[in-house]
Amino acid sequence: MSDIAENISKIKKKGIKVIGCFPLYPPLELLHSFGLVPLVLWDMKNQVRAFKESDRHLQGFTCSAARRLAEFLLSEEGALLDGIFMYNACDTLRNMPEIIQRSLGEREKRLPFFRLHVPMVPSEQTDSKGYLADRIHELITAIEKTFATRFSSERFLACVKLYNAIRKLCLEMEALVAEGKMSYALFSRLIRNGYLMAPEDLLSSLKDAISQAEACSSKNSSAGRRIIVSGIFPPPDAVCTIIEEVGMIVTGNDVATQARSYSYIPQEIDDPVNYYADFYQNHHPCTTLLYSSDKRLQMLMELIEKRKARGMIFIGEKFCEYEYLEMPFVEKLLEQKNIATLQLEIAADDEDNVESLRTRVETFSELIR
Repeated sequence: MSDIAENISKIKKKGIKVIGCFPLYPPLELLHSFGLVPLVLWDMKNQVRAFKESDRHLQGFTCSAARRLAEFLLSEEGALLDGIFMYNACDTLRNMPEIIQRSLGEREKRLPFFRLHVPMVPSEQTDSKGYLADRIHELITAIEKTFATRFSSERFLACVKLYNAIRKLCLEMEALVAEGKMSYALFSRLIRNGYLMAPEDLLSSLKDAISQAEACSSKNSSAGRRIIVSGIFPPPDAVCTIIEEVGMIVTGNDVATQARSYSYIPQEIDDPVNYYADFYQNHHPCTTLLYSSDKRLQMLMELIEKRKARGMIFIGEKFCEYEYLEMPFVEKLLEQKNIATLQLEIAADDEDNVESLRTRVETFSELIR
């Protein structure tokens, strides 16, 4: 866990407090507007490699996202955080705050916990904006009390603009990948590392990567077999490399840590209640936002048609029932459109054994030639 610990220590040496966030779509702008640096503790497969502590508290059939979170927060590196923020998502993640707090208490460790309950109901069925507004105000009050600070609409608007700038750069990089000017492996690595960086550092990193990619000569992306990638997690780096080695181009993605996170750019306003009502209700469809799931099939078809993809590779996170429950419907719909699909299941212990997947990826590439 040395990389994330070094990042946290680097930030704290500047006198800035760091708050760990889970799962994927926390109110980053609001947290950062209080002078905190929010780090999203989600895609930590390169940071957390063992599960000695987490396996004492979680069942073996828990997804790797929850296991890695527990392992990190119960470690010495996790104690470097100044607070933890969590909101509700799937059944497993809903219960994580109590499990983590109880486990930390057994070690006589104390970390401020902040929670937000995002209403998981479609806006066309019921108006949940008032409920969300109350939860946002409660969160603001808790942060003000814990860190002896005050909310500022001016700072909040500045942070909204900062994170929207990051989202726009991510979209630019996605387009560069589709054009063959940037490898999907590099793109995926930049996005993953960004979750564990201060947003200002991430903005600078993305700008540098885009400048370098645009300076390179354009490749002929039309010669590649165009696919999209989907899943809660992106493919492991080695699988990203294999995908491109066999002649496929990731012309778009529906990965939770990637396109689902940056595709929707909310309106830039200084009111957190209206901002997050927009942010959550109009968010890119994701299985962790249950009310948005019905829109996901239509979104996938629009993405495939727009990017002229001939296949989709689904990266399955073992024990993620929400993703797997949707896949039969996704496969059936894509089959009707003559779009090939490949499912690759990646368990927590499979990160270093991806060569076994090479033959399946190569075969899929030939199938859509």
